[in-house]
Amino acid sequence: MRLSKYHGLGNDFLVLIDAHGNQPASAELARRVCDRHRGIGADGLLRVTPGGDADAGAAADVDLVMELWNADGSRAEMSGNGIRCLVHAALNAGLVSKAVVTVATDAGIKTVSRRSSAEPGIAQFSVDMGVAKITRLDDGEAEVDMGNPHLVIVDESDSLDLAALGHQHQDLNVELVTTRGADITMRVWERGVGETLACGTGSCAVAAAMHAWGRTGDQVKVHQPGGTALVELTGDSAVLIGPSQHIADIEVASP
Repeated sequence: MRLSKYHGLGNDFLVLIDAHGNQPASAELARRVCDRHRGIGADGLLRVTPGGDADAGAAADVDLVMELWNADGSRAEMSGNGIRCLVHAALNAGLVSKAVVTVATDAGIKTVSRRSSAEPGIAQFSVDMGVAKITRLDDGEAEVDMGNPHLVIVDESDSLDLAALGHQHQDLNVELVTTRGADITMRVWERGVGETLACGTGSCAVAAAMHAWGRTGDQVKVHQPGGTALVELTGDSAVLIGPSQHIADIEVASP
């Protein structure tokens, strides 16, 4: 089996290009290849198949179908960094060639657009992530649905234990947010993975919550350990803008 490794702001993924729909992925495969000591190492495993594939259950009018497994083998509905990596891999493999690509995910159909990039080897994409649904908004704490669930907590003292909160809320992705002037900084604990260097859906959840609190405008830069994502809140949609970088192509030995 051949896999490609990509990352978006340090949030890394192994991509399985399944052009003919005959290489199913599984929880066991995800756990094996994502293991950072006994496997290749990644935050998640992505499988991409062409749209319109009856076996993939895709609508005929989408270009690609995305499946996502977390490092622990659990399924995830959506990843803002992952979908950029998946489209980048599909473009490099010749599975698609368009500048605007539609992708069927477990969180609905997403549109990914390639943007110009001045950095060699790094592709820039924007993703229409859909509506950021704020289901609870308290003073300094919000729950946001980005197709996957998020708990956004303002931590101006930078003193909360992210890992403890992640273990306490195992059904949610947890973001801790601090502000320094106009800067918004985020750390994230992702379900099925742990603390990661960046999270695309989390960036959108944070931007939506901070906007609802009146603490930011329609364009939000979210600084994370792996880099900075830009979120544009336009009408009913959150548009995520960020990079993807190809790391390596790997041949995986049979277990």
